[in-house]
Amino acid sequence: MRFCPFLVLLLLLQVFPAWAVPPALQPLIDATPLGGVLRLPPGEYGAPALITKAMTLDGAGRAVLRGDGRSTVLTVRASGATVKALAIVGSGESHDRMDAGVLVEGDGNRIEGNVLEDVLFGIHVRQGNGNHIVGNRITGKDRPLGLRGDGVRLWNSRRNVIQGNRIRRVRDLTLANSPENSILGNTLRDGRQAMEFIFSPDSLVEGNDLEQVGAGIVVLYSPRLRIRGNRIAHAWDGGGSGIAFKESGDALVENNSIIHCAVGISANAPLSDESILTIRGNRFAHNVTGLYFYGEAGGHRILNNRFEHNFSQVGVSAVGAGSANVWRDNYWSDYQGFDHNGDGIGDTPHEIYIYADRIWMETPLAGFFRASPALELLDFLERLAPFASPAMILSDPRPRMR
Repeated sequence: MRFCPFLVLLLLLQVFPAWAVPPALQPLIDATPLGGVLRLPPGEYGAPALITKAMTLDGAGRAVLRGDGRSTVLTVRASGATVKALAIVGSGESHDRMDAGVLVEGDGNRIEGNVLEDVLFGIHVRQGNGNHIVGNRITGKDRPLGLRGDGVRLWNSRRNVIQGNRIRRVRDLTLANSPENSILGNTLRDGRQAMEFIFSPDSLVEGNDLEQVGAGIVVLYSPRLRIRGNRIAHAWDGGGSGIAFKESGDALVENNSIIHCAVGISANAPLSDESILTIRGNRFAHNVTGLYFYGEAGGHRILNNRFEHNFSQVGVSAVGAGSANVWRDNYWSDYQGFDHNGDGIGDTPHEIYIYADRIWMETPLAGFFRASPALELLDFLERLAPFASPAMILSDPRPRMR
């Protein structure tokens, strides 16, 4: 029988399919006409790949685009393109290059229903406007928290919609110099900061579910945000704020549920009337501190919220930072007054004073000993017979009873 190397190679490829090199996707993209649809047959395709025209790349839920482990897997350098139902795996590991599953550099593109795994950065939008990042599942590389990339990252990009994505094992969802974006209905687990806004004003953050992160939503120099209807739970590390504001006023924080965090919301005192926060209709439950304000003055509006069984309902860095805020119609689980006329409003104001709390408010490291028998006894004695006049940090004249 005559020896045939080609038949031997075919046999080996059938027995050991991992030896097979997947066909490159780029020639198929290049052959697709402008505005055309490339429907990939089931199988695995080689990357990196580049889209430079308006077209649709459809993986139909059965095609895999595998990167070379040294670069970004798929780059969309076009406007009006769609990438959907494709598995995208195996980006590079360089933070300097920002190796990603998908890099978008254009306007009006749609990245929808894809599964991204083993990617450093998930989806990176760079100078792209009006894009839709919808319904993707993104899982970062299995690396220590500080060495991960962002699940979704926007840089210098406006009016994008990030909606309904499920993101896991990443560093952050980051918006840098990116105003007027909408972050809607996403789920994020196992991250450093679930969302970070840096110089990114006028954005909408609504209906997201953020859990098991170091911090929830961090807002830096980004005024006029609307943060509504989000659930933030188990934020403990790196400050552990459910929502943190720094010089980012004129924001609305409404109807959020912030549970079991180190701090529910932390914010600096407003620098002007235009920097005031409106915190309305939220639930703060089982946090170490419900709200924390730092600075020498106040002025924020805290209305119609529920403060339920937080270890400290409110903390301040200085007495005026709390008492100068507007407090009204909030429910307080530790309110001890009555409602004789049955109108649902307490007959007397709810007032919070600083007793032994001053120790850990003024010396944060002492917070380690909170709830210890010694400090509990000291707090009891301070309330029973204060050594000095306690300072009032807030008064809610209309506490809700239910």
